[in-house]
Amino acid sequence: MNLQQFNNLAPSEAADLLRQCCGSAHWVQQLMAHFPFADEARLLQHATDIWYGQCAEHDYTEAFGHHPKIGDLNSLKQKFAGKEQAAVAAADVSVLEKLATANQLYEQKFGYIFIVCATGKSADEMLRLLEARLHNSPDNEIHIAANEQHKITVIRLKKLLTAADWSFLKVSQLTTHVLDTAIGKPAPHLHIQLQGCLSKRQWRTLAQGCTNHDGRIPDLLPPSMFLAAGDYKMIFDTATYFAQSGTPNFYPRVEIIFHIADHEHYHVPLLLNPFGYSTYRGS
Repeated sequence: MNLQQFNNLAPSEAADLLRQCCGSAHWVQQLMAHFPFADEARLLQHATDIWYGQCAEHDYTEAFGHHPKIGDLNSLKQKFAGKEQAAVAAADVSVLEKLATANQLYEQKFGYIFIVCATGKSADEMLRLLEARLHNSPDNEIHIAANEQHKITVIRLKKLLTAADWSFLKVSQLTTHVLDTAIGKPAPHLHIQLQGCLSKRQWRTLAQGCTNHDGRIPDLLPPSMFLAAGDYKMIFDTATYFAQSGTPNFYPRVEIIFHIADHEHYHVPLLLNPFGYSTYRGS
């Protein structure tokens, strides 16, 4: 279906399809106020602006409630194999059981299920993310989960309108690549936090990710989201990374503070070894 065909649908039918992309009734209602859509870029811009500017916490949790629990064996094997959580479905039973246990702890703490954009992630990566996010405060976690929901929404919009022109979509505004210079290889499974500066002494966690096999996090932010101008910080959990190989290290975490001034792409790589590190603005 292309955008013109979608615009020709009855409003009730279009709304039902949008609801499959994001389960927030308020988000769907506000987005349908712009129906029919002039083009794909404006559809996505409206979807993004409404999600971040007009939706509240109860709208976020309503959308979360339309997802299966990550690690729920029955849900994964019977309903969602081959969809966003396919990588989890292919995992061994022990990983799935750990995911199920961690998800129960997460739901008990935050009051909603663990939301993560699972596309392209292994079960081990999602387990690491889940265990890391269990340590977040409720105020930080709701923002992280909302970002993950919007990543999923964008993917589902693209799947809904497979014949539409999505060529304008770029990667996450902020990306990173970690290289372990001691072994001359990328650093996989390294947990990273992105924080925004609220004041001189207060930071809010906006996103969390885990480097893939190539040491990269290509989707730290949703592709349609742009950070406001200001100071930001990326925190690299180097202690846990080196502990995986039994390597002693001097810096248990690396914090890189940088300034974003516009909507350009920002790449913040890290060259890492057990006793030192360096960074620069990449491209």
